[in-house]
Amino acid sequence: MQKVLKLKSDEEALKLFGNLDENITFAEEKFNINVCARGHKLTITGESKNVSNAQIFFQNMLRAIRRGESVAFNNLSNFLSDNWRHKDKKQKDVHREEAVFVTFKGKVINPRSEGQKNFITYAKHHDIIFCIGPAGTGKTYLAVAIALNYLKQRRVSRIILTRPAIEAGESLGYLPGDMYAKINPYLRPLYDALYEMIGFDEVAQNIEKGIIEIAPLAYMRGRTLNDSFIILDEAQNSNPLQMKMFLTRLGLSSQCIITGDITQIDLPYKDQSGLVQVQSILNKISGIKFVYLTESDVVRHKLVKDIIKAYEKENKRRKKEKN
Repeated sequence: MQKVLKLKSDEEALKLFGNLDENITFAEEKFNINVCARGHKLTITGESKNVSNAQIFFQNMLRAIRRGESVAFNNLSNFLSDNWRHKDKKQKDVHREEAVFVTFKGKVINPRSEGQKNFITYAKHHDIIFCIGPAGTGKTYLAVAIALNYLKQRRVSRIILTRPAIEAGESLGYLPGDMYAKINPYLRPLYDALYEMIGFDEVAQNIEKGIIEIAPLAYMRGRTLNDSFIILDEAQNSNPLQMKMFLTRLGLSSQCIITGDITQIDLPYKDQSGLVQVQSILNKISGIKFVYLTESDVVRHKLVKDIIKAYEKENKRRKKEKN
C-alpha cells in the first residue's frame, strides 16, 4: 500500500521531516514502513495498517505545524493515534530502562540495529573496543553516549575525545586563525554530539572544569589517562605510530573506544593507516574487541545506504579488473 502527503512549502517540509530527517526515521522504525521525502511530497509505503497509522501520524504533525505549534523529536509521541500512543508509552518506559543515555531534552538513545546492539554489549565487557564501519552507522554518536553514561554513573571522572587532524583535500595553511582555530573544525562532530546530548551550557562548564576534554590526537603524546573514558574518532586517519602512541596512553580504571571507517582514509597511502594495521596485531588479545558495522546499520537518510552499496559495488568491480 502507498499513500502520498503533499506539502505547501520548503519550511513546512523541513519542520515535518525533522533535523537530519529524524522524524522520518522515527516513523519508519515505529510503523515498519518506508518513507520517501522529495521536495514537497512525502510517500509512505508498506503494509496497509502500518501505512494508515503512519499517515495519521504525519497528518497530525502537519496540522500542528500549520497551527504554528512546536514539533520536536522529544514530543513526537503526541502525534500518534490513540492506540499507538498507549503502545508507545509502554515502549518508552522499557526503552528508558535499557537506554544507553537520555539527553537533556528527554530523547532516549538506544541501539537501532543489530550491529549497534553488539557494539553496546561488547562495550560493557571490554576495556578497548574498535568500532569499524561506514558513514552513518552511529559509531561516534553511540561512543559519546556510552561515555556520558559512564560519567553520569561516576564510573569515570572525565571524558577525553580526540581525532587526528588530517587534511581531506584541503590545506590547513589556508585556513584563518592560530593552530587551534585551524584544527577546531576537525573536532566539530564531537562537539555536535555532546551539544545534542547534554546541551551547550553543560558542555561548556564541563570543558572549563576539565571533566570533558576535546583535543587533536597529537596532544595525547606523553600522557597517562587514568579514570577516564577515551574516544579516538576517525581513527582510520591515524598512522601506525600514532595508533600505538594512543593505545599506550590507557591508564588505570579507564576505558577506550576507537571508531573509524577504513573505506574513507585521507592518508596518502591506505596501508599507512593505523586502524588498518592494528586489526591484525591486536585481534587475539583478551579484553580488546573489534566490532564491524555495515550498510545495514546505517541510521541516516535511506539514500546513504544506497550510496554506500554503490561505492562498494564500484570498488569490487575495480578490484576485479586489476586481478
